[in-house]
Amino acid sequence: MPKANNLELQGGTYHVRMDIPKDVREAFGGRRILSLSLKTGSREEAMFRRLPILHAWKSQIKAAREGKALPEGWQDNVSAAIDQVDQWTQQAKRARIGEDVPAMPAPDAEDVSKAMGNPKLVAALTSLIQRRRGEPMGMVKLEDDLAALGKQFIEKQISSAHRLTTEQGQELEALVKDPASYKARSPITKTRLAAFRIYRLEHHVALKTVNQQEAKLLSLSEHLLATGTKLDFDSVSAWLQGMKLSSKTKQQYLLAASQFWQWAMTHEPQWRQTFKGHVNPFEKHTLPSLKGKAKLDAKRKAFTIEEVGTLYSAAKKQGLDTLADLILLGGYTGARIEELCQLRKEHLITVDGVKMFDIVDSKTVAGIRQMPVHPKLTALVDRLSKSSTDGYLVPTDSNNKYGIRSDALSKAFGRLKTTMGFDRTRVFHSIRATVITQLVRADVADRLIKELVGHETGTVTFDVYSDGSSPKQKLKAISKLPTIPTS
Repeated sequence: MPKANNLELQGGTYHVRMDIPKDVREAFGGRRILSLSLKTGSREEAMFRRLPILHAWKSQIKAAREGKALPEGWQDNVSAAIDQVDQWTQQAKRARIGEDVPAMPAPDAEDVSKAMGNPKLVAALTSLIQRRRGEPMGMVKLEDDLAALGKQFIEKQISSAHRLTTEQGQELEALVKDPASYKARSPITKTRLAAFRIYRLEHHVALKTVNQQEAKLLSLSEHLLATGTKLDFDSVSAWLQGMKLSSKTKQQYLLAASQFWQWAMTHEPQWRQTFKGHVNPFEKHTLPSLKGKAKLDAKRKAFTIEEVGTLYSAAKKQGLDTLADLILLGGYTGARIEELCQLRKEHLITVDGVKMFDIVDSKTVAGIRQMPVHPKLTALVDRLSKSSTDGYLVPTDSNNKYGIRSDALSKAFGRLKTTMGFDRTRVFHSIRATVITQLVRADVADRLIKELVGHETGTVTFDVYSDGSSPKQKLKAISKLPTIPTS
């Protein structure tokens, strides 16, 4: 037994010890005493060292007594666990009567007892098995006995590990008896969304995409909660109709929801059981589409070379020097804005005597490329490289939570072009369209244009087997871009 002040001298070294109250011993693995060496023979020092340890132990005991609050969506987890027990039981019973199903062996009595933390259960289980063996269909009935035992175990574990209100206790008891008694008002629970998030991130989906899709799924879940409708084609259709968004944006909502559906049908047993035989409710929705002139009017448009020059001059006049530099970089490369903002000094390379931008990261595989520095950019690139303080060619304070450096400059460009009278069909990406248009008009080969701007050619010959055009071929092509008026 621990001595006074919870100290005990063992072989010249003090140990701090504490009795574990009976009501929480199970939480400590059945131990009766906590003990830890204080690694000192000085009683005065031991008196001091024991205090934080005793405090930690008392906190653990308090936590074990109070239990953790039940997490959101716990009913789904309990219902899924009970359903799984029932499925195993049915499979085992069918195997007992000779049906051709994968046999589920009866749990070993000692293993079950250890799992439950109750050694006394060994004798009870052994007696139960012996009794059932002597009855007609006794071993089939045994599967029901074991299922009941498993359900009791689930209820016991939850009750002992969490702090339940009276209402939660009653709900837990009802769930264990009949998991179908609980129906989630929306099957798109935060628990499932959290699991879907982990899955997507593990499969290297961009965090921004994951967050955007999660927001779309929450919108659907809130619709189901507000309307009290089940998840089916009609409820999804009503959800879409209630959103004042473009058809293109609604299609993105459907894509996010469909990806969630496919994940849940593959990785969520309870979801599969609930929606067994159901078709994907996010498919075959007909959304209004623009046609003819309306579609043409809504399409993003390229700037003219003169308009690019006007944008550059306006940026310089307003003191937006970095934005002005970025406009020129875009006008002589056709690169995406974030590709340009991610360029570092080490991405300026020379290949076969040609100075090149080495774009090592892009939104597509084809976007990872090397493209020549246009002769009109030589002085600008040298200046940006020499003045760089952080290694990046384009200076910016913007670095949002997704690591996007172009965010602030993109917004600045949006304000600039709006003040100049350009509508929403003209964005920074329109400069990319300008470059492509000018290369086409300069009779540059289609394949070479795609190599320069980072598009797939669409043919196995060039996308898989070819190493592409030479640096000199690319330089000759990019040099055909007309001069952007900057005066």
